[in-house]
Amino acid sequence: MLSGKQKTFFENLKNAYGREPLPSYEKIAQDFGFKHKNSVWQYFKKLKESDLIKEKNGKFFINPECFGAILFTSSVRAGFATVAEDSIEKRVSLDESFDLNNPSVFMFTVSGDSMVNAGIYDGDKVIVKKTPQAKDGDIVLAFVDNGYTLKTYRNKNGKVWLQPENPDYPIIEPKEVLTIFGVATGISRKL
Repeated sequence: MLSGKQKTFFENLKNAYGREPLPSYEKIAQDFGFKHKNSVWQYFKKLKESDLIKEKNGKFFINPECFGAILFTSSVRAGFATVAEDSIEKRVSLDESFDLNNPSVFMFTVSGDSMVNAGIYDGDKVIVKKTPQAKDGDIVLAFVDNGYTLKTYRNKNGKVWLQPENPDYPIIEPKEVLTIFGVATGISRKL
């Protein structure tokens, strides 16, 4: 169990250095206003015992599990209200969940309302994994005939088309070109 000072020191480390390798004890002591590097060493000793700091190839890192949003084990119903327990399961990093650091993963902003019935709205950020392959039912970023679009990919008995998820929009049947650029893996929306 960490003391209040140890918790504060750890949060300051996270804020100052993030996921980067931690600098020397001397540098941390200087940055945090300690007179001696021994004070930093004492904190590190306790943080290592608590598995909050890891050592790899002679360098110290903050445990990656300490980053991200807190995921509670209890779910919250979208129907009738129920009592929720405050039990924390773990921290969840959206970078890791959606593989955002992968060079083949990117995001773009949606414009329009052709995918509202799939829960994708104007202004949403869509997370896409670049791939030329898609299966029936995937939401894809595709280049069709003369432009890019986000639609549901359909392939039935060799017939391929792009399905909007709003009945106000027509099905897109490619006349010349259909290139799958990537498959949507998630969305982000600010409320």
